[in-house]
Amino acid sequence: MTVYRGSVDPATSSHLPAVRRRRRALRLLLAVVVLALIANLLLVEAYANSSFAPDQQGQVRQPGGTVPAAVHDGGPVLDATGSQVRSYRVPERTVALTFDDGPDPTWTPRILEVLRRHQVHATFFVVGSQVARYPDLTRRLVAEGHEVGAHTFSHPQLTDLPGWRRDLEHSQTQMLIAYATGRTTSLLRPPYSSFPDALDDDDWSTVQETARQGYVTVLNDLDSRDWARPGVDAIVRGGTPEGRNGAIVLFHDAGGDRAQTVAALDRLIPQLQQRGYRFTTVSDAVGGALGPVNQPARAADVWRGRGLTWAIHLADATWWLLWALLLAVGVLTVARALLLLLFAVRHARRRRAPTWSWGPPVTEPVTIVVPAFNERTTIEPAVRSLALSAHRDVEVILVDDASSDGTAEAVEALGLDNVRVVRVPPGGKATALNTGVALSRNELVVMVDADTVVEPDAVHRLVQPFADPRVGAVAGNVKVGNRRGLLGKWQHIEYVIGFNLDRRLYDTFGCIPTIPGALGAFRRQALTDAGGLTVDTIAEDTDLTMAIHRAGWQVVYQESARAYTEAPASLSQLWMQRYRWSYGTMQALWKHRGAIRDSGASGRFGRRALPFIALFSVLLPLLAPLLDIMAVYGTFFLDETVTVVGWLAMLVIHVVTAILAFRLDREPMRPLWTLPLQQLVYRQVMYLVLLYSAITAVTGRRLRWQKLRRTGEVPAPGAY
Repeated sequence: MTVYRGSVDPATSSHLPAVRRRRRALRLLLAVVVLALIANLLLVEAYANSSFAPDQQGQVRQPGGTVPAAVHDGGPVLDATGSQVRSYRVPERTVALTFDDGPDPTWTPRILEVLRRHQVHATFFVVGSQVARYPDLTRRLVAEGHEVGAHTFSHPQLTDLPGWRRDLEHSQTQMLIAYATGRTTSLLRPPYSSFPDALDDDDWSTVQETARQGYVTVLNDLDSRDWARPGVDAIVRGGTPEGRNGAIVLFHDAGGDRAQTVAALDRLIPQLQQRGYRFTTVSDAVGGALGPVNQPARAADVWRGRGLTWAIHLADATWWLLWALLLAVGVLTVARALLLLLFAVRHARRRRAPTWSWGPPVTEPVTIVVPAFNERTTIEPAVRSLALSAHRDVEVILVDDASSDGTAEAVEALGLDNVRVVRVPPGGKATALNTGVALSRNELVVMVDADTVVEPDAVHRLVQPFADPRVGAVAGNVKVGNRRGLLGKWQHIEYVIGFNLDRRLYDTFGCIPTIPGALGAFRRQALTDAGGLTVDTIAEDTDLTMAIHRAGWQVVYQESARAYTEAPASLSQLWMQRYRWSYGTMQALWKHRGAIRDSGASGRFGRRALPFIALFSVLLPLLAPLLDIMAVYGTFFLDETVTVVGWLAMLVIHVVTAILAFRLDREPMRPLWTLPLQQLVYRQVMYLVLLYSAITAVTGRRLRWQKLRRTGEVPAPGAY
């Protein structure tokens, strides 16, 4: 596709390169910031949602040799904060109920209700990520007289973590407790801990490390095993001390269905009370030897906790938004595949049926307008293929937009009688095309890019739909000519699937959004009714096509009119072209958004076609990156098998769609071996282009025309 530079005021031209570079750098920086922000939020979400097994399903270790005997044989409360290690037991007929892994919005309130009804206070070892999500529930624990201890931020196996990560687990949980309750805690229960006699050397090292940070480690005497949901009777038995023994009993108020825990507490508490037991918190159970364990927090810790809470809430919101958008992508992808299967196939069968006809043969003379700016490399084969068209009366007008490379001279040197060369001052592609239309002598006008070679009968086939007087414009079947390299093959696949197959679907619904600049035909009256080509957008072909729809004309697709265009041969050139296309399409949609409110043909196009185009040409491509983002995220942080299966399912849909497109276009299947690579590499570049284009659209910048470097590698028709 030929592209142009726009005219520039000489007075300001010297300043433009620096200004453009600064603007480009700012947009790239904004794109990087957006991607980095999303990545960081996803990492926060992954950290805050670390999956874990219930405490007693942790790895069972053998007792270690460095653990003091007094600790192995002592009580479950370990205070190593001083010069000597102290171990505390719970006195007789005393029970300290402890609850791990909360708070939970479903089960913690129900457990609190049971405790309130029986007038019992307990100690809750909270997980920091849960505190961030439910600070009000954590605040309620303290308000109702319960004790709060720390159970780390993400419930990891502490002995498997490096020291900095262990410090982070404790400090973040402390800050979140400070924000939620206005207090700190000196009580800590390590995840996957159990009884004092089960401590190994690594565990003991962790106890000593946390003691240096001011924490008292709280283990347990009895494990109710409620995490296994063994039944209410079994939980009651597991939480009942023998004889008159006192005990710290482990329960859970989160991590799954805790209905059995609630029912067991409602039975256990009155049973033990009848046996003369009292229920209290851990610190009170050891006679206040630990001092106040929930002291007022510093204002700085409260503010840090508030910031961390907001970050986690933002990460949660981002996560759910991404899942909702991913669901939308899945629905749109499947819907598109089904629509293509149903309507594109029907479109092809109907057009290829022996009884199909546009009407009487169209033999009227045709004017072909070729705009060009510095296209000497490709102009000769392009013009020759047009001038020698099988259509019996063809006039070719080359509009040279102040080329400096001898483009016009090269065409004049061809000596073709039906070719006119018109030189115009620099004005851009739209102006060049309007000039060619104004100089044409015929009612039917074909527009072709200067880098495009057409098949001998392409022009004749292209104008046949004008046998129907309702047709105002016709889109040709444009293919990639330089498809030898991998990048060329990927673009070839994209043209066949993303452009030509979609164009069949759009044709069925009467809403083709773009007559390609590489090959399109128009009635002069349709161009007049549409107001000609304008410079309001940089996608003049899309803008014009929508204007023709709104003027009441039909726009159709003629698959048998084939042309071969030179696609960008480098990633930088591809970026430049697709950036302009994407941004231009967004401009055109925005320009014609008022059609939704119009009456008549314009309103019908606006209400039926614009949403369809916006969904499948803008929204779906913009959201499609989520498939790969969530695939990468899921591979590391979610169920790997489910993630891979989901991604492969989407790939299968793309493969089936590709096979359908190639069969309908009667293309060899050989290039499709590169499709998986295209999904992994090429598609990511297109994602970045779309993001960059969206940022440009939001910031309101007008994009100038740009010149692509041509190689002249498009072979003659029939060489494919």
